[in-house]
Amino acid sequence: MNSIIFIAPPAAGKGTQSKKLMMKYHLPHISTGDLLRDATKKDDERGRYIKEQMALGHLVSDEIINELMMERLNQSDCADGYILDGFPRSLEQAYAYNEILEKLNKPLGHVIYLSIDEETAKKRILGRISCPKCGAVYNDMIDVLKPKEEGICDHCGHALEKRVDDNEETFCNRFETYMKNTEPLLDYYRKLNAVSTIDSTQDADTIFEEIETILRSQA
Repeated sequence: MNSIIFIAPPAAGKGTQSKKLMMKYHLPHISTGDLLRDATKKDDERGRYIKEQMALGHLVSDEIINELMMERLNQSDCADGYILDGFPRSLEQAYAYNEILEKLNKPLGHVIYLSIDEETAKKRILGRISCPKCGAVYNDMIDVLKPKEEGICDHCGHALEKRVDDNEETFCNRFETYMKNTEPLLDYYRKLNAVSTIDSTQDADTIFEEIETILRSQA
């Protein structure tokens, strides 16, 4: 199996589908956030720079991101495929990713777009509550996703919590940023006939079935 790139707005379910793919196909899940956090644990010049930039709330340069990504994709566990989360995010990163693939002699793989309208995404974000103990996620604005007892986890009985950044202002900013930066990226891959689109307002199992159909058809 080749690589999988998910392009998706906030709350489209990218994380859920990534976990399902990891469990079934044992593919490594690679996110820029994880790469940056791992880099800060190393006491070298690059690690200290990244740690400083993140502490200041600044974006780490594309040059560093691309460097970390190439090092990660060159590791042995990526030989049979991987899942990319949060990369590429822009046309510039897409061009850099092409260069990485050429150097490592890897194909582009699958580009899957999880589409969702803004109102549905907003409802998923603003209603999201989770259990800090076992990690279960619920939504108090969607009936089928509500906990059986309000504010209590069905699995372990712990009190549920809402993330501080799950608010309307933050959501609107994230969605606007997505539309501005990611739509051109989507257009780029569409011109390469590389994009498969899935309606992510469907239930998670149906979405996963569609992803598997795409993977089989493009094998």
